[in-house]
Amino acid sequence: MSTYKVAQAIAAGGPFEIVERGAAEPGRGRVAIAVEACGVCHSDTFFVDAALPGISFPVVPGHEIAGRIEQLGEGTQDQGWQVGDRVAVGWFGGSCHHCTPCRQGDFIVCPNLKVPGWSYDGGFAERVIAPVDALARIPDALAASDAGPMACAGVTTFDGLRRSSARPGDLVAVLGIGGLGHLGVQYAVAMGFETVAIARGADKADFAKRLGAHHYVDSTTDTPVGDALQSLGGAKVVLATAGSSEAIAATVDGLSHRGELVVIGAAPEPLGISPLQLITAARVIRGHPSGTAQDVQDTMAFSALHGIRPMTETVPLDQAGEAYAKMLAGAARFRMVLTTG
Repeated sequence: MSTYKVAQAIAAGGPFEIVERGAAEPGRGRVAIAVEACGVCHSDTFFVDAALPGISFPVVPGHEIAGRIEQLGEGTQDQGWQVGDRVAVGWFGGSCHHCTPCRQGDFIVCPNLKVPGWSYDGGFAERVIAPVDALARIPDALAASDAGPMACAGVTTFDGLRRSSARPGDLVAVLGIGGLGHLGVQYAVAMGFETVAIARGADKADFAKRLGAHHYVDSTTDTPVGDALQSLGGAKVVLATAGSSEAIAATVDGLSHRGELVVIGAAPEPLGISPLQLITAARVIRGHPSGTAQDVQDTMAFSALHGIRPMTETVPLDQAGEAYAKMLAGAARFRMVLTTG
């Protein structure tokens, strides 16, 4: 039996170790993927820290996977895929197909969602076996190290904007310009929105402009963020990528009438928002949970068309522990990516 390497967390919180595993055959409805790159996402902490139910160790995390199909399992040969095809697998790692959301075609909110690193071994590895419905085709113009982060960070920001109420020409603000937000700003500009970047500190203004933002709001000044947005006419949509409930809540008063706050930055604390802030201007708050395999494919195609790429730091799979620690420390600029090359 051939073997492959994985980086696995051996207990809650780590550490990671590199081990060899035997290469199993993909079962019915699954394919084996030779992993070329895998992004390190903050959501990997849900699994490494056993913060979700059903976690058993060792854990192989990683849900920003890019590689090539190595082997087709039974029942997948007639679904348009071939050995050698370049594919990505993201947070959406397959769905159950029988729950009410799935029967309604709303696969991303499937309560039995198959997330890599939780439902099956993830992409901190040289090889992954994934359900065929999780596959997104990578365009030729995207390198694997760019495609991997598109399968989670990319699709979450792209689809969060695409499915919002904003239309070209509307004022759209992106809260945070880190791992998610630096992509959100680029997508907002490419979609034709008048784009505002919101972050902490005057020193980030030049970076925001390099990303294409038309305006920059420094949230650390004496001017409240809401007032700053209203001075620009009020935001039709705020895409909240920052993982801070306080920062997210501070944007609500900056929304226009019938404006929409789209929350994708995860934070455990409640949002400090009063009903009156919403009722009088008919504002809306909603969460947005990543996207399906087709959404990932759309994200990558749009990115290739508009020259949008994540800013990444690549390291070999053997250094997964160091890459994970750098992500946790907030020192990555802006996505850590493991490579097997």
